[in-house]
Amino acid sequence: MGRLFGTDGVRGVANADLTPELAFRLGRVGAYVLTTRSPGSRIVIGKDTRISGDMLEAALVSGILSMGVDVLRLGVISTPGVAYLTKHLRADAGVMISASHNPVEDNGIKFFGGDGFKLLDDIEDRIEDILAKDEENLPRPIGDGIGRIYDEPAFERYVRFLVSTVEHRFEGLHIVLDCANGAASAIAPEVFRRLGAKVTVVHADPDGVNINVGCGSTHPHVIQQAVLMHDADLGLSFDGDADRLIAVDSTGQVIDGDFVMAICASALKEEGKLAGNKLVATVMSNLGFVKAMENLDIQVLRTAVGDRYVMERMRTDHAVLGGEQSGHIIFLDHTTTGDGILTAVQLVNVLVKTGKPLSELRKIMTRYPQILENVRVSDKHAWRDNEPIQAALAAGEAVLGNSGRVLVRESGTEPIVRVMVEGPEETILRKVVADIVKVVQAELGV
Repeated sequence: MGRLFGTDGVRGVANADLTPELAFRLGRVGAYVLTTRSPGSRIVIGKDTRISGDMLEAALVSGILSMGVDVLRLGVISTPGVAYLTKHLRADAGVMISASHNPVEDNGIKFFGGDGFKLLDDIEDRIEDILAKDEENLPRPIGDGIGRIYDEPAFERYVRFLVSTVEHRFEGLHIVLDCANGAASAIAPEVFRRLGAKVTVVHADPDGVNINVGCGSTHPHVIQQAVLMHDADLGLSFDGDADRLIAVDSTGQVIDGDFVMAICASALKEEGKLAGNKLVATVMSNLGFVKAMENLDIQVLRTAVGDRYVMERMRTDHAVLGGEQSGHIIFLDHTTTGDGILTAVQLVNVLVKTGKPLSELRKIMTRYPQILENVRVSDKHAWRDNEPIQAALAAGEAVLGNSGRVLVRESGTEPIVRVMVEGPEETILRKVVADIVKVVQAELGV
């Protein structure tokens, strides 16, 4: 059996790759590995708004109950909401059914430990190993040993938590929210209204199949147009499971995760709350972001792409802030995973505290141009030991010097090498990337 767990749980086309039969088995083995299966053992389950969530939830719940473990059913809620409530309710584990920003036909199953953090690789490996070898030997309790379902009123608990993370009110601000017809649809508007903002909401009418369709954080032009149409102070756009945020200022300029991290890091440092004056970002974060942080004497610790790698580095190096350019930001003093709505309230809190509009705060950094080219190759790993390619990379780095950089990495799912160059002069970047791509194609192209 191939590896089930990817970088963000088990994903696939619902009812084709990710079947109810597989969900049932994951529920059984997950309950076996993550709980003591003693009286009082329980797992919380949440889901986003996609139509296949009900099917997969029913199967997962059945698998968990068959192991003698109770289920606290949260209903529609964000992924970070599940993480928070797993820890807050002192459950043994949590499960989120979502494929985040993916199209509606996809879905996923993501486990959290009782501490609210995503599972470590060795625990995922144990679940996979049992699925492959020992599943038939798992116990099957009978009678009063079978688990029960309880519906947990999660909405109010989670909303109160989000509101409690900021000290300022948002009166006087007009904010547009794009909820992607997903998990944020009920939660985000309630949070910002309770904080006193005037709220205009778009794409908050989920029907099971319209999640992420032409809306949300992967379609920033939608929130740009809405902010300008409604003459709002800013816009906040979430993805299907509300673990990411993309913002827009009053002029329609997009504020991605790099800008959000820069703004919040500066504010935290000023308050003495940025532990070690450092934060964690991936290799894809813009060089302009890194330069801006250097100017503020804030150290940027780099990781591979993926929020799990960001979190691992944050925990290892005791950082309280980290994230990705895509808008997946982690405030470790508040929660255990990236949370789009939490990030949104933290960002707006900085606006209120400083008295500056987002269009002013975004000037903290200047985005350097980035050019990315994908090259289809015969062996996506061979570039690392190929002398002509390495020479081309060295030549490109010499041209850019300290003002730019070259980043090459292989795709995780396709036979593709990605060549990215970054620096202040786009004309120079285009020549550098063209020269490198030409050599990669000559050496490894198909």
